[in-house]
Amino acid sequence: MILVGLGANIDGPWGNPAAAVKRALEQLNRNGLLCISASRLLVTKAFGVTGQPDFVNAVARIETKLSPADLMRRLHAIEAEAGRRRGRRWGPRTLDLDLLDYNGRIANDPAGPELPHPGIAERLFVLKPLAEIAPGWVHPVLRKKAATLIATLATGGAGDTI
Repeated sequence: MILVGLGANIDGPWGNPAAAVKRALEQLNRNGLLCISASRLLVTKAFGVTGQPDFVNAVARIETKLSPADLMRRLHAIEAEAGRRRGRRWGPRTLDLDLLDYNGRIANDPAGPELPHPGIAERLFVLKPLAEIAPGWVHPVLRKKAATLIATLATGGAGDTI
């Protein structure tokens, strides 16, 4: 199962954050990518750097023949189309796409993305939509389902679906 996290919290060329996430979901169904399912949109407080607008988040399950590294390049290209300019870590963004899991692969190769994404287990804004579309998913390293990981986190900031 290949899982992609989506988020946005400022307006950009694709419109407001909800519009940008919806358009990104459309992009995950083109150019060698097939979107199998997507969660509802979730509005959450900013993670890491507070004092910025709330985020709109989602998780999508996709299929592709692209390698993890090629998939990351494609995700970065979609971000760029949406006006993403890389700057301050955890800062505001028009679109953020994260490769969360690639068929359970565990990798920490400098030439490719770290898999699974290292922040999954601490982020309700990832776990909640992930559990919605893939309740049977198990974290490849921690060997726990998303629902179990959610239960271990504080409930504050879990967000509301839109």
